[in-house]
Amino acid sequence: MDYVTMNILESAMTSLCRQMGVVLMKTSYSTIFNEALDFTCGLADMNGDMIAVADYCPAQIGGMPLLVKSCLKEIALEDLEEGDIIVHNDPYRGGLHTPEHTFFKPIFVEGEIMGFAVAIGHLAEVGGMVPGGFSGEATEIFQEGLRIPPVKIRKAGKDNIEVWKLLLANVRTPRANYGDLSALIAAVNLGERQMVEIYRKYGKEKMRETVNDLLEYSERRMRAELEGIPDGVYSFTDYIESDGVESDAEYAIKVEVHKNGGEVIVDYAGSSPQAPGPINGTLGVATSAAYNAILHMTDPSIPRNSGCFRPIRVMAPPGTIVNVDFPGPSVGGNTDTHPRVVGVIFGAMADAVPNHVMASEGATHCNFVFGGVDADSGEYFACYDLEMVGYGGRSFADGNDAIDSINGNCRITPTEVYETRFPWRVERLSLNVDGGGPGQYRGGLGYTKQMLCLNEEITCSQMTDRHILPAWGLKGGKDGALGATLVKKKASEQWQTVREAYGKPSTSRYSNLSIRKGDRVRLVTPSGGGYGDPTKRDRAAVAEDMREGFVSEQAAREHYGYQGG
Repeated sequence: MDYVTMNILESAMTSLCRQMGVVLMKTSYSTIFNEALDFTCGLADMNGDMIAVADYCPAQIGGMPLLVKSCLKEIALEDLEEGDIIVHNDPYRGGLHTPEHTFFKPIFVEGEIMGFAVAIGHLAEVGGMVPGGFSGEATEIFQEGLRIPPVKIRKAGKDNIEVWKLLLANVRTPRANYGDLSALIAAVNLGERQMVEIYRKYGKEKMRETVNDLLEYSERRMRAELEGIPDGVYSFTDYIESDGVESDAEYAIKVEVHKNGGEVIVDYAGSSPQAPGPINGTLGVATSAAYNAILHMTDPSIPRNSGCFRPIRVMAPPGTIVNVDFPGPSVGGNTDTHPRVVGVIFGAMADAVPNHVMASEGATHCNFVFGGVDADSGEYFACYDLEMVGYGGRSFADGNDAIDSINGNCRITPTEVYETRFPWRVERLSLNVDGGGPGQYRGGLGYTKQMLCLNEEITCSQMTDRHILPAWGLKGGKDGALGATLVKKKASEQWQTVREAYGKPSTSRYSNLSIRKGDRVRLVTPSGGGYGDPTKRDRAAVAEDMREGFVSEQAAREHYGYQGG
């Protein structure tokens, strides 16, 4: 094993993946790409194994190997030509949910396929029963947007016009979708072009040898990390509130982590049967969430590729909330169920690796989607607006405030951009005082975003969580504050939940609210749970929280026994 060449190539390929992401960001049309960065770029070998990836979204990083391998089961290598690009978003073919579109382009060197350049991105509009793709009341996959099996969007370097027509005819914002799809194509074009140069520089045989060495190196390091965790069977259960269809139902996510030497099995047996509504995860979600949790508990310097996933096995019974059967809905599985699964694995491993887990986080991206016809331009708009939450406290530090849920690595859209691109006025954006769960290390704070509708009508839907069941604490830490979605109509002075105002089954998952000009919407994001006994919190830390406005004097006295001074 040539460690010098291996490290040079690993760094070069990872850097290339980051460059692909920059191209995607700078050439895309929608804020979910150019502001929020909800995408991931990577490279795969000819077998579909991920060999390098940029540090974008963990859900997509863990999902990439299954996505590419599933596509290669339908499209044989001999059927690929130089210049072909494949697009795919089917949740039942290794996908994560319908908004997540995977593009991959074969890398030909001297007429031979050596691997693939890959880009995965969340499109803001995918058709279906609501603008923005997140129907909180969907009961089947067909309501969640256009499903695309692996097809060639480009053939031999030329656009496949029939596929383009089909994709753009089934969405509300064809111009924006054309721009975003083209940005994904630009990303894989760059990846393919640069990888050809790398192969020419080092030679095909040297590259094959070095890539195999890199995968084995990552596997060996991951096994060494796992061997440092005590052997045993660790279990935990958490519950998801409401699926948007059955308002009072709760759905169990049960995990047993079987740790033996340098291997681990994540077993979801005992989890609830799949829900009628769209909170179900796909097999890709169940797999990616397990990878995500283990990566958070192990050495972050291990190269991220399929090699480090080899010691991790996943058992996800079909027909359950973590492995939905066709034609069950699944759009919320990748955004809400995935982070809940990671939290359940953290809960299971809290005694085994106490310094590598946290109390429960907000565990949702809040997923507020909307669309309508702009009164000024007459053009249809659609937006996927994700918001931040509070993280859980840890054994050594407070939870982070206002950060993307653990399966994303995204940013909030700046208010100035939000108000310029869409007919809302943001009246308030502030951290939630006293939101973080009390603890020796408190939970991170969520925040409140209040908006005034400036358009004649905006159609809104949402897929969020923790309006009823809060983020739990660990080791004596207390729960974090709940989230909420509230509406105040123009003629009213009263804030109401969507259940009160519109008769929806759920306050956190709903579809197609008609928000009129002058109405207000308030999004309250959930905060993280605390870690450890609150009475053991350092007095100076409590005083600092009060000075910063994170904790009120009343809460400081009630939860921390603070007496001043």
